[in-house]
Amino acid sequence: MATFLYKLGRFAFRRRRFVALFWVALLAIAGVGAATASTSTSNSFSIPGTEAQKAFDLLEQRFPGASADGASARVVFKAPDGEKMTDPDNKAAVEKVVGELKSGSQVASVVDPYRGKSVSKDGAIAYTQVSYKVSSMELTDKTREELTDSGKDGRDDGLTVEIGGDALQVMPETGATEIIGIAISAVVLVITFGSLIAAGLPLLTALIGVGIGISSIAALASVLDLSSTTSTLAMMIGLAVGIDYALFIVSRYRAELTEGREREDAAGRAVGTAGSAVVFAGLTVVIALAGLAVVNIPMLTKMGLAAAGTVAIAVLIALTLIPALLGFAGKRVFGRKAREALAATHSGASGSAEGDAEHSGAPKPESKPNMGTRWARFVLRRPVAVLVTAVVGLGVIAIPVSSLELGLPDDGSQPVSTTQRKAYDLTSEGFGPGFNGPLMLVVDAKGSDNPKKAAERVSKVVSGLDDVTTVTPAAFNKAGNTATITVVPSSKPSGLETEDLVGEIRGKADTIASDTGAKVLVSGTTAMNIDVSQKLNDALLPYLALVVGLAFLLLMVVFRSVLVPLKAALGFLLSVVAALGAVVAVFQWGWLSGLLGVEQTGPIMSMMPIFMIGVVFGLAMDYEVFLVTRMREAYVHGERPGQAVVTGFKHGARVVSAAAVIMISVFAGFIGSSESMIKMMGFGLAIAVFFDAFVVRMAIVPAVLALLGKAAWWLPRWLDKALPNVDVEGEQLRKQLEPGADASEPASELVRV
Repeated sequence: MATFLYKLGRFAFRRRRFVALFWVALLAIAGVGAATASTSTSNSFSIPGTEAQKAFDLLEQRFPGASADGASARVVFKAPDGEKMTDPDNKAAVEKVVGELKSGSQVASVVDPYRGKSVSKDGAIAYTQVSYKVSSMELTDKTREELTDSGKDGRDDGLTVEIGGDALQVMPETGATEIIGIAISAVVLVITFGSLIAAGLPLLTALIGVGIGISSIAALASVLDLSSTTSTLAMMIGLAVGIDYALFIVSRYRAELTEGREREDAAGRAVGTAGSAVVFAGLTVVIALAGLAVVNIPMLTKMGLAAAGTVAIAVLIALTLIPALLGFAGKRVFGRKAREALAATHSGASGSAEGDAEHSGAPKPESKPNMGTRWARFVLRRPVAVLVTAVVGLGVIAIPVSSLELGLPDDGSQPVSTTQRKAYDLTSEGFGPGFNGPLMLVVDAKGSDNPKKAAERVSKVVSGLDDVTTVTPAAFNKAGNTATITVVPSSKPSGLETEDLVGEIRGKADTIASDTGAKVLVSGTTAMNIDVSQKLNDALLPYLALVVGLAFLLLMVVFRSVLVPLKAALGFLLSVVAALGAVVAVFQWGWLSGLLGVEQTGPIMSMMPIFMIGVVFGLAMDYEVFLVTRMREAYVHGERPGQAVVTGFKHGARVVSAAAVIMISVFAGFIGSSESMIKMMGFGLAIAVFFDAFVVRMAIVPAVLALLGKAAWWLPRWLDKALPNVDVEGEQLRKQLEPGADASEPASELVRV
């Protein structure tokens, strides 16, 4: 692989104008596609095979034209203080709004609050339910504007009017903190490279890659039914890995130049060595994200594949566009003083270069060990203390995971400033929290001798259950063989009591079926969310086992060891559990919620843990490869196990630390998003990268390797012969390029700064 990538790097360098034009053209094509595509997206959830989905499918068959999956909105009215909604003026204002809503071309029905008995007992609050013929994704901008304008008309008449439901979805808003995250990344790159040109290349290529990725997602959003969070998550992950992958290759290119290579050869060697690790690291991220398909939730699968596609683009750009741009940059990848020092060094005046190469990345006589070397030696002196401190610390942070509650967001989790949240609160105030998430029972009475009596039996049984406020009369289809019954719980949609109620109703279904011959299915948005959460909860451990097993196998191929991959997998688990503990503490318990802008605490987003596992797995393997490969290389070429650890930190600690800070900055920038899923993912990924890079890889890894000694690199002979040699270090490439090199001489570093 290294040889092929070497040739690819040289080709991109020589044909840099063609390569650059290709990527710019691809960006333009994707941009045009995004600009001309429909801007509507979907946040709907569905799980094939679940009871709630079966009920929706049955309704489409038995209630043709009823639009069971159509969008809905709830317009909530509140009378001024001292007045009631039944007052003539207020009633006229409501009826005016209802009339305007009925005129919409995509509206299926509008329930008059006075005929539908949707006025609170004290008369202060009323609501009208609006049903649409199409799903929320298919609603036109005109329809959404009509819905919004109806609220304005009601307010003009003196009423408080708020609107909830999936017909009026809030698109994620980007915050200024995202720009700050990118700015911090730029500062880190400038400090790392000491050159604006070198610092700008990773940022530029990452933005191009993300631009292509999210433009493609926007162009296909309507066709593939992608959610509004898909592009934001792809942007978050694409920016982070795009900058990091480019960082490693630019670092390697600079190191090759300082050794006196010609620029084209240096570009080829950089892509052949560091590029091999980028391919492997990117592959682990892609596999982990694409592997989300095994959960069998369409929305999660699409999110994973979209993010995986963006990561694949980042890898391709790092392997092709980076060497092309390096060709344009020339030796300006170094600062002015560094270029002068480099020229003096290569002309034999090494003494004058010694003082000027501080920020160049060029090799120079070291007056004292660098920070990575000093830290590694400290860990080697006290491996047990460092290991125990790190493990116990992460273990304490992970304690809140024991209280983890999973759920899906509703309007009650929206920021308090939004109209959706205000409508939710007004409904709870006037009618109780359960009105925000009623359950829909579908009675399939096709096999019953008396469908009406069967439906009455269902209503009677459900009415006798705890946590039930209202049970509406059964509404039959034209054939008279299927009915729907609305059940209003006493508790809020995301409450555990509501989940227990759904389970209790489903538990009664078998008895009702045996007595009446009718099947009862529990559906509705609330039941669907419960089913999604349960499905994700059940898939969490199998998926975790899948990615950990994959990590073990891949790292065993790379490191030719059994214990090193085992240590890496266990370290990944530790960092993920600690990160989930931090997420629970902030978003469920409310710790530091004010500082992070968390306006509403509650259950953790159901998709968040499993999605975070996939992303963190890939990123954790990045750091493991870039740091530990250099240790293995040094050990194979004769260094003692402890000295090999020091060598790995000497050459890899700085660049891995810079990469981690960049990722943390990018992820943390998304904490400012208004979308709860994005805010939670941004915080979770940022804290997970921090734990994995600076606690697991920088502390636990060297401590464990110090304690294991030579045993860390043990591999049975039969397994060594069976495993393929992927040559991540570029050893075979070096032998081809330097056939006279001494086999005992240490190979070139994977990454050097």
